[in-house]
Amino acid sequence: MRPLLAASLLLLVSGCARSAATRSASPAPTGETLQDGWQSPLHQDHPLVGRIWNVKAARFVDEAELLAALRDARFVVLGERHDQPDHHRLQAKLVRELGSGGRKPALAFEMLDVEQQPAVDASLAKAPGDADALAIAVDWARSGWPDWSLYRPVFSAGLEAGLPVVAANLPRAKVREVVMRGPEALEAPLRERLGLDTPLPEDVAKDMRQEQDQSHCGHLPQEMLGPMVQAQRARDAHLADRLLDADRGDGGVLITGNGHARTDRGVPAHLSRRAPERKVLAVGLLEVDAKSLEPKDYAASYSTGALPFDYVWFTPAMPMEDPCASLRERKR
Repeated sequence: MRPLLAASLLLLVSGCARSAATRSASPAPTGETLQDGWQSPLHQDHPLVGRIWNVKAARFVDEAELLAALRDARFVVLGERHDQPDHHRLQAKLVRELGSGGRKPALAFEMLDVEQQPAVDASLAKAPGDADALAIAVDWARSGWPDWSLYRPVFSAGLEAGLPVVAANLPRAKVREVVMRGPEALEAPLRERLGLDTPLPEDVAKDMRQEQDQSHCGHLPQEMLGPMVQAQRARDAHLADRLLDADRGDGGVLITGNGHARTDRGVPAHLSRRAPERKVLAVGLLEVDAKSLEPKDYAASYSTGALPFDYVWFTPAMPMEDPCASLRERKR
C-alpha cells in the first residue's frame, strides 16, 4: 500500500478530518455559558460565542428552548471538534439534562466500535459509575482518540444518569476493508440494512469526493476519493444503525464529529430515512472565526447554502496545527 494511502486510511479511521485553518488568539473575558469559564483561549470575545442558533427558524434561542426541543426528539446527535474541551463540556451538560426526568436514552459514541461493546458491558457491570474503569477497559490510552480527560465529562455525565453506553462505530479494520473492496466488504444483511447498495445522488457524491480531496490536502489519489466516500457513508449509516438498535423506547444520543452530525447526509439523514416517524435533531458545536460574525457565514465551510444542523452552539476556538503538514512531509 502506498504510504500516502496508508496515511489517508489512518486519518479516516482515527476520526473526522479537521479544517486546515489556523486561528489567531485574541484577549477575552470569561465565557458566560459555562460556570467555570471557557477553556478554549481564542476569540472568547467574539459576538457569537455562547450563542445558540436555530437554523430552520433563523434566530437565536436560549439554553432552555434548546433543551425543550431536544427533549421532544427521539434521537439527538451532538457534534464536536474531537480535541475541543468546551465542546465536550457542552455535550456533558446536554447529556446530563437529557438523562434527567426519568428518561434514559442510550448514549452512543463514535469513539467506540462495536467490537468493544463486550468490554463496555463488562466494565459497567463491575463498576457501573466508574468512567475511568471504562476507559481502561476499552484501552482508550492507545485508541488514537484525543486524551481521555477531554471525553471523561461526557462519559461521566452518562454514567451518573444511568444511561446505557453504546459502542457505535464500525471497527477500523472493517473501515479499511470498505475502502479497499467497497460495500461488499460488509455482510449482505448489514449492507442491505444500511442502504449501501443504493447509489448516492451524483451531486451528493461529487460534493463528498471534493470534501475528501480537501480534507486530505489534495494529496489523495483521485481514484481513492470514491472509496473514501464509501467508507464515510458506511460509518454514518452504521452509527445510525446502532442508535436504532439501542432504542428501547427512550431514544438515543450520539456523540460524534460534526461531519457525521450533518442533517443533509450524515447520521441524522440515515435515521430519518429508516425511521421517519421518530424525530431527530442535530446540534453542531462550532468554533467561531474572527472573520465570520454571522451564523450564515459558517455555511460555506460545509459547501451548503445553510448550516447542515438543526441547531448550532458557538464556542471559542482552540489553536490548530496545519493538518496538511504531515501529509506534505510524507509525500516528500
